Amino acid sequence: MLDIRVIRENPEKVNELLKRRNPELSIDEILEIDVERRKIQTQADELRAKRKNESQKIGMMKKNGENTDSIQEEVRKLGDDIKVLEEKQVELDNKQRDLLLRTPNTPDETTPIGQSEDDNPTISTWGEPTKFGFTPKAHWDLCEEKNIVDFERGVKLSQSRFTLYRGKGARLERAIIQFFLDLHTEEHGYEEILPPFMANAATMTGTGQLPKFAEDMYKCVDEDLYLIPTAEVPVTNIYAGEILSEDDLPKYMTAYTPCFRREAGSAGKDTRGLIRVHQFNKVEMVKLTTPETSVEEHEKLTKNAEKCLELLGLPYRRVALCTADIGFSANKCFDIEVWMPSYDSYKEISSCSNFGDYQARRANIRYRDKDGKVRFVHTLNGSGLAVGRTFAAIVENFQQEDGTIIIPEVLRKYTGFDKI
Repeated sequence: MLDIRVIRENPEKVNELLKRRNPELSIDEILEIDVERRKIQTQADELRAKRKNESQKIGMMKKNGENTDSIQEEVRKLGDDIKVLEEKQVELDNKQRDLLLRTPNTPDETTPIGQSEDDNPTISTWGEPTKFGFTPKAHWDLCEEKNIVDFERGVKLSQSRFTLYRGKGARLERAIIQFFLDLHTEEHGYEEILPPFMANAATMTGTGQLPKFAEDMYKCVDEDLYLIPTAEVPVTNIYAGEILSEDDLPKYMTAYTPCFRREAGSAGKDTRGLIRVHQFNKVEMVKLTTPETSVEEHEKLTKNAEKCLELLGLPYRRVALCTADIGFSANKCFDIEVWMPSYDSYKEISSCSNFGDYQARRANIRYRDKDGKVRFVHTLNGSGLAVGRTFAAIVENFQQEDGTIIIPEVLRKYTGFDKI
């Protein structure tokens, strides 16, 4: 959530940054409400002071045996007027908060300005796109041929875009998860977390999923619970409403969870295979940092995600998301895209975002610095990595002419086999 004080003090700059995202965005209505609610607050404060003075007069008048009927009636009317103003102020407070919750983060000054994902600049590449001496197959065809993913029965059990892993496919999926967790905990210094897979509305609001993206969520009927779209949601909110010590920061946390997304805004995209499904596995990395270290920690987090692909031997590139493409809560984001032969292109496998204090304000996550001042932390997160997309990339990039699929060496101690 944006800082209302920053909006008041520099509205032109906030508007300029928001319009880099979308020319239609503006904080003008928020400012109008803010002016009105502060005016009403001033009026209410003046009436409270007047009521206090009049009440004190009543005591003196009674002490002197004077009639107080008229002044008591005036105090009663003051109370009624104050109540009306307080109710109006609550109404305006709620309206302003709702607008703030629906307003995205301002992009960082270094975020490239662009109109769509086509304007995302490539920052770096690793490895070369896989070349074959034969016509390679798409992962969905290979998975069906090898009976490692049963797309048809996944749909039968649930609905479209739900999948069923089986045999060596299920074991490979589990191996990828364990490899990522071991790498992040043993080499990158993250604490492993196993959070709930459902979160309440307050938790979903803290990281920015609600209220803006309610249609993309799976909600439990008649309960304040949603299936999580990513481990970012529960893990970031672990310290919601708390004040940490600066000595506690930075906090590194990683978690495996299944993720659930209705993908309401993605109809018709990537309808085949494992790239865009309603339930998928992911290992997430989350950091809580001081404002002074968040840029450095963002780069480290991105490199942690890249390391996963390098150890697997999968070609990838890093792109910087432009202002029109960064996530709602992010101010800066790098996407890591893995090479997918079936698309003859790169596909996103991790988004590594710095949110500044935007999520921390929503979730009220703070820390006390060495001078005793209470400040908001900065939050960061990134996929480390999306497991299903990693599975698909392995199947496609390591397929052989004889139809076998070679398992990357780092996974073999987890799978117990070296090929499918």
